[in-house]
Amino acid sequence: MTTLRAFALAAVTGLAIIAGADRATAQSADNEVVRLIEPIRQEHRLPALGAAVVTSRGVVVSGVTGTRKAGTDVAATIDDQWHLGSDTKAMTAVIIAAFVERGRLTWETTLGDVFTELAAGFPSDFRAITVSQLLSHYAGLPANLAWREIAQSAATLPEQRVNALKRAAATTPSSRPGAKFEYSNLGFVLAGAIAERVGGKPWEELVREIVFTPLGMTNCGFGGLGTPGQIDQPWPHTANGQPTSSNGPVIDNAAVLGPAGTVHCPIADWSKFIADQLRGARGERALLKTDTYKALHTPRFGGTYAFGWGVTSRVWGGGAVLQHSGSNTMNFCVVWVAPVRDMAVLAVTNQAGDAAARAADEAVAALIRLQEKR
Repeated sequence: MTTLRAFALAAVTGLAIIAGADRATAQSADNEVVRLIEPIRQEHRLPALGAAVVTSRGVVVSGVTGTRKAGTDVAATIDDQWHLGSDTKAMTAVIIAAFVERGRLTWETTLGDVFTELAAGFPSDFRAITVSQLLSHYAGLPANLAWREIAQSAATLPEQRVNALKRAAATTPSSRPGAKFEYSNLGFVLAGAIAERVGGKPWEELVREIVFTPLGMTNCGFGGLGTPGQIDQPWPHTANGQPTSSNGPVIDNAAVLGPAGTVHCPIADWSKFIADQLRGARGERALLKTDTYKALHTPRFGGTYAFGWGVTSRVWGGGAVLQHSGSNTMNFCVVWVAPVRDMAVLAVTNQAGDAAARAADEAVAALIRLQEKR
């Protein structure tokens, strides 16, 4: 079988154009991104690797290298879609935030407040779990449920998510709500169920209405990528670098898990969401109010996790930065957001596992160094 290294040079591709910039200059800058990340892709033997630098105005430079599927010479392109995994969580938090701004929810609204017809049957601690606790992973919930089983429990996704709520109420909490950070996809599924109950629509429609459409994210969707059997989008690969046996929309976690991690986007569209987060954090005109972004980006309960964002500090970022990674066990992505510097850096790949994570981190570091030279 042809190795990745054998066709690596032929597979280098992907040039985005900086808005308002000279085309030749923009292509030269994006070619520089490709030159930086191609050796990283080869070292870690990934099928494809992409990266971008984003400011509050949008993409500055971006590039993609490699192939859509290992063992083929079908080049990945800058317009391809990438699975965002848990980087979906920040979008779910924005949906909740929009309802807070509209007075439909507060950050302290409880599960009992929303699901009044079920509340009497909930344990008291579960009934009192708040929106803030769900979005901060401080609700004392398990990481996951038997999602495939829940997916068979009802015909519609909102009904499945309510069934997940009922199943969660019957589980033994691992800690008292508000007491301990415990990363939970389930918590975000329940946040999505809250949004569905308040908004009267499936979470998938809400994220299109509240996030995608206003920000011009026209090529985003949900679930696995590509047409089954066709290499028309990046093909998923497991941690050992092997392509999965099939591709397409259903090659993903069960759709009920959507609010915790099923969005896919091209780099350009994901960058529009990241640019909006930068504008909001910097007090500039954005999708939501400035105080709302402060709420989204501020950890509660003494932790370092805000609403869909990890919060830490980096010298290169000028202080506080936001960070999150995502994987559905067949893809990987990561983003770092530095509001003080008005800069974000992201990386994507169609492989999961440690090698993918290391490569993404190295690509981010390379682009940070590139920006520091400018």
